[in-house]
Amino acid sequence: MATELTVTQIAGSLGAEISGIDLASDLGDDAATAIRAIWLEHQVVFFRDQHLDADRFLHLATRFGTPTPYPLVPGFDDHPEIIAVTKLPHETVNFGGIWHSDTTYLDHPPMATLLLAREVPPVGGDTVFADMYAAFETLSPALQDVLRSLRAVNSSALADVSKTREDRIRQHGEASDLPDYEAVHPVVRVHPETGREALFVNVAHTARFEGMTDDESRPLLEYLFRHQVRPEFTCRFSWRVGSLAMWDNRCVQHNPVNDYAGHTRTMHRITLEGDRPR
Repeated sequence: MATELTVTQIAGSLGAEISGIDLASDLGDDAATAIRAIWLEHQVVFFRDQHLDADRFLHLATRFGTPTPYPLVPGFDDHPEIIAVTKLPHETVNFGGIWHSDTTYLDHPPMATLLLAREVPPVGGDTVFADMYAAFETLSPALQDVLRSLRAVNSSALADVSKTREDRIRQHGEASDLPDYEAVHPVVRVHPETGREALFVNVAHTARFEGMTDDESRPLLEYLFRHQVRPEFTCRFSWRVGSLAMWDNRCVQHNPVNDYAGHTRTMHRITLEGDRPR
């Protein structure tokens, strides 16, 4: 099956579409290994026209890692590892609508995320992804050395993150009922599989550098937040029903574009268990 795969790169820095495979079938070891190699090279991969019920979606995820529940939104009763990411026509704020790596406020942020489109607007609702290898590698050697020596405090309590959760919180309780999570991670993360260095801060979750105040941290963090999402580091994906994306949360950020007022967008999401960043 692996020999049937066709890989089409979609941008200069990251992102590739894989065709020639039905993910609802049981992937053999060769196919799963081939997809993982493509994923590690391109950081985020996309598949079209995949017909996956919840059981098949979860089974697919297990071929690449260990599915883990999301800490702030309940999953389905019969599949707690799968959450629905939905924006309804009357809602104005989309879930996760800010540049971020998933849940970096956890001690063990997820290795990867799989997102499957169930209902999409007629236009809009794309997701943009950014390459954190490139973000780090294009900094000056002097700044790279400074960043390698720093660690950053990541928190789930930042105001912008709470704002993007408000509609989901309304369904499951007040914001005050949700626990706050905080974790300290290296600013520069060494990818455990590729050995490459990636910038590992993000505007949604990174509050400050360890041992520094917010005010002391802000100038450099704001520079990094602007730098890491420069257009040449990004790719953009337009969804159709049955489209699936899998991105490497260790070296990729993403931002769902909120440009589809008056329409519904529903995605099903699985995150895969990760390790402690080093």
